[in-house]
Amino acid sequence: MKNTYKVAILVLTVLLLVNTASATMNVIVITDPSGKDPNGAAGGSMSFAQNMFQSTFLMSKEKQFTVLSGGEGASTVRLKAIVETLNRLENGATAAEAASAASNFQGIRVLCGGPTIGAAVGGSFDAYVITVDENDVIKVTPYSGGLAILQPGQRGAIIHLRNTHGNPQYGTATAVRRETAINIGKMIRDGYPATTIVGKVFEEVSKDAGEKYGGGAVNLNSGLTTGDMFTPEKLNETGYPMNEPYTKVCPQDGWSVGYPSAENYDKCPIDGSPLKTIYAYEALASAITVTQSTVIVSVYGNDETGVVGTTQEIVKASVKKNGYSATAIAASINRAIDNGVLVGVNHVEPKDINVKQSSKAVGVYFTTLPNGRTSPPWNLPVSSAVLNILGNIQTAIGFVMVLLVLFRSTLISSFRK
Repeated sequence: MKNTYKVAILVLTVLLLVNTASATMNVIVITDPSGKDPNGAAGGSMSFAQNMFQSTFLMSKEKQFTVLSGGEGASTVRLKAIVETLNRLENGATAAEAASAASNFQGIRVLCGGPTIGAAVGGSFDAYVITVDENDVIKVTPYSGGLAILQPGQRGAIIHLRNTHGNPQYGTATAVRRETAINIGKMIRDGYPATTIVGKVFEEVSKDAGEKYGGGAVNLNSGLTTGDMFTPEKLNETGYPMNEPYTKVCPQDGWSVGYPSAENYDKCPIDGSPLKTIYAYEALASAITVTQSTVIVSVYGNDETGVVGTTQEIVKASVKKNGYSATAIAASINRAIDNGVLVGVNHVEPKDINVKQSSKAVGVYFTTLPNGRTSPPWNLPVSSAVLNILGNIQTAIGFVMVLLVLFRSTLISSFRK
């Protein structure tokens, strides 16, 4: 709850400082309403507009819901709709009960949902609700404004799509919205996981409707998110084009390089293998999909971006090398702290590492250092009392050296006599 509202406050700051940002493509897909499939529920947002920061896809990892916002209304009004939706969801509302809050705010749209609460879009929107029943019968229904619902327990999706003014492909949204909705239904029927389907939606919409800038996506079951992979680096800029190459990867050893630097490479510098080009929509689907090699790392006690990101990479490398060993993970983290790679946190012990191998999850509990310290005190094999004695001895020796320097002539004369 606390973290959710910290994000909401950040949203307010962004919305008040920059031009209004409106996600014009929102989608939530639920392929496993039971919540058991780690890839069974996902959602995301993108637009042709500027300032597509992560505020367009707020997520609660603890309660497994997402809130996707947009619309033509004012920024402060949108924030009020978001906060009201979050408040309802935090207090146990269904997606329908939460999304209905948007109708109280002029011009605002909110799409929200989760694996067990269903999905709903409320306010000002043009959307399709897709359902796939137990007999694999697909139903695609258009809605425009008010409230549209994917009931809890149903396999299906909701996709909203409009064109942004200034988009060269303006006018395509109506046809693309319908075609994409039909394709979502087919993919659900054919057994594709929600994370894969969301990646396909990003591909189709970015190519055919031009609403192509990230934004990003979230995995609602497993808590994975694209974070700032595709969001703009600076204010009043567009995010990464989701229909363009994002990175090049060596299929043999996993070496990779991102664009634009990737333009300088055709072969892997390690083994000479041809590199494979990965498009942004493929990178998005991969980032939120749990696989055999996936490690979901949660960091507690310190939410600094550098600490969180570095810890996640350290844990993933440790798991790959040593498996899900709390002792090995703690040792790897402590080495990073000692080497100055991780700063501002104290050493950890195996009891600070919560490992759930069955769900490929690792939780790391840090203690932030007090008084702005960047590194913990040394753990030396001698006590502070011994160090004090040694310090006094050094002081005494130093004092004698000063006497020798100042009175060397007198002392030499006395010695000769």
